Amino acid sequence: MTERSMETVWTNCLSIIRDNVNPQSFKTWFEPIKPVRLRESVLTIQVPSQFFYEWLEEHYVNLLHKTIKRELGNEGRLEYSIVMDTQGQDKSPYTIHVPGSQARSKNPDLNVPVNIGASIKNPFIIPGLKKINVDSQLNPRYTFDNYVEGDCNRLARSAGMAVAAKPGGTSFNPLMIYGNVGLGKSHLVQAVGNQIKTNFPNKTVLYVTAEKFTQQFIDALKNNSANDFVNFYQLMDVLILDDVHNFANKEKTQDVFFHIFNHLHQTGKQLILTSDRAPKDLKGMEERLLSRFKWGLSTDLQLPDFETRVAILEMKMYADGIELPREVVEFIAHNINSNIRELEGALTSLLAYTTLSKKQPDLELAKLVMRNFVKNVSLEISIESIQSLVCEYFDLNVDLLKAKTRKREVVQARQISMYFAKKLTKNSLKTIGEYFGGRDHSTVIHSCQTVEDLMETDRRFKGYVEEIQKKIKISTV
Repeated sequence: MTERSMETVWTNCLSIIRDNVNPQSFKTWFEPIKPVRLRESVLTIQVPSQFFYEWLEEHYVNLLHKTIKRELGNEGRLEYSIVMDTQGQDKSPYTIHVPGSQARSKNPDLNVPVNIGASIKNPFIIPGLKKINVDSQLNPRYTFDNYVEGDCNRLARSAGMAVAAKPGGTSFNPLMIYGNVGLGKSHLVQAVGNQIKTNFPNKTVLYVTAEKFTQQFIDALKNNSANDFVNFYQLMDVLILDDVHNFANKEKTQDVFFHIFNHLHQTGKQLILTSDRAPKDLKGMEERLLSRFKWGLSTDLQLPDFETRVAILEMKMYADGIELPREVVEFIAHNINSNIRELEGALTSLLAYTTLSKKQPDLELAKLVMRNFVKNVSLEISIESIQSLVCEYFDLNVDLLKAKTRKREVVQARQISMYFAKKLTKNSLKTIGEYFGGRDHSTVIHSCQTVEDLMETDRRFKGYVEEIQKKIKISTV
């Protein structure tokens, strides 16, 4: 068959797949795939990594199988061309060919007794207390049940659940979660740890921060017990190390962790790490350690979108047994968009304020409290803020509102902006017109009348206007 036929077959396959998966999954797992050969009834597709291949086989094998059969008939089969990273500076990546749906070898699921022998010191034992079993150091409140899923964390959460179901038995080893402060890294990795404890009660799970690990190592050196320290950590089935970027420029700590990492990884144990940046961006770290961080899956946590922020607030409210007006929740979610901790902190502050002042938690009170959390918020509605919000809603450039274009979507956005400028500001018709490319007052009047007429006759248009009005209301303090 021709190259054209190969492209056509895969394009047809993608159109079927697109209808059966969510947009984010399609973009992540299917858009990077390239068809490379079609020979008789075997289609070869190129995937960017071994991990990518295993994820497809784990989660989408049935969908791929049915799709290929539909396009190529009952004899249709799929073959993978996998780009392999050599991890070396002087060696180029190479590809291997693997038939679809083949059985793959798994990492051995090895167990180590929970009991720590008397000869190995447990650095988590409190002096004076006899404690044999290892305390996981996990916060039991951090679970998957109260970890809100959104586009910002879907891949990381899915990978975490895969690890929890089969620790040490997936390609996600190590699993590294990275992202800015306050996005839920610690919550997610501890949720993985708690789920592993539930699924595998006999596995030894340990959560520790990089700072605490470093301090324990320093204490071990002082006490001439470095071997005991290493032996202890090498007995873990699952080691969760938080804030690994704090190892920067600590050469001896990096060296000892390198050996612990190697032992655990080679014996099929699970490593889970967090960092404030991707492995390639970590500074002050040994190259050999960075290369091992890249062995598994590194995935980031993005800033949560508005809907996810609302869901986080609602979950916290449910957990605390409280209710707030919807407009108050949306107001908080709209104005705090960079940090989940701040988001929850604002809610807590509002609740505390309402309790102490014995006032109802309405929008005005929320605006008062929010001024302690948000710096760059408008104190009053302006024509510029209206233009910005309307254009954001319709995904348009603000400059188009001032242009002479008569495209329907631009005209509609311009008319709605003029309508709210007249309704919500004290500016004259002439002044409003100046903000829209120097248009005269009659244009402003006509736009306002058009919007009012359409709201009476067009239900969809009325919905647009009402949603924008809500956004304007919650975006001003």
